[in-house]
Amino acid sequence: MNSDPLDIHTLPGHLIRRLHQISVAQFMERMAEEGTDLTPVQFSAMAAIHRHPGIDQASVAGLIAYDRATLGKVVDRLVEKGLVERRVSSADRRAREVSLTREGEALLERILPVVRAAQPGILSGLTKAERETFVALLQKAAIAANDLSRAPQRDLPSCQAVE
Repeated sequence: MNSDPLDIHTLPGHLIRRLHQISVAQFMERMAEEGTDLTPVQFSAMAAIHRHPGIDQASVAGLIAYDRATLGKVVDRLVEKGLVERRVSSADRRAREVSLTREGEALLERILPVVRAAQPGILSGLTKAERETFVALLQKAAIAANDLSRAPQRDLPSCQAVE
C-alpha cells in the first residue's frame, strides 16, 4: 500500500465514493434503458415498502438508512409518479403509512431482474468469489459503523413487521 498520505486512491472513503458513483451511474443507465427515471433511493424505498406494505414513512427511512425529512421528499416523488400511495395512520394521526400501487408493484417486478443483473458489473474487476467476500466485508463494515451515520439503519420492531 502506498504510504503517501495525500494519495486519495488509497483512502477507503474515496474508493467507496468512487464505487458509489459507478453504482449510481450503472443504475441510472439501466433505468433509462427501461424507460423509467427511478433513482437508487426510490428503488430502495419501494423495495422496503413492498416487503412491509402499510409501513410508516419513518420506518422506511430507518430500514434504508435515510434521514426522515429527505425520505419524505422521496415518497412525495413516488406518490407523484403513481407508484406509492400514502395515508394517515389509524393508529397515530401524525404518521403516514405507505403502500405500493399496482403500478408500483408492476414496475418493481419489471426492474428487479435488471437491478440484480447490474450488480456484478459494479465490481467487474473481481471474480465471483472476490465479489462475495467483498460484499460480506462491506456488510460487516457497515454494521460495525452504523451508529456513526447521521441516518443509521434501523430494523423494524418485530411487532411492526408486516410480511
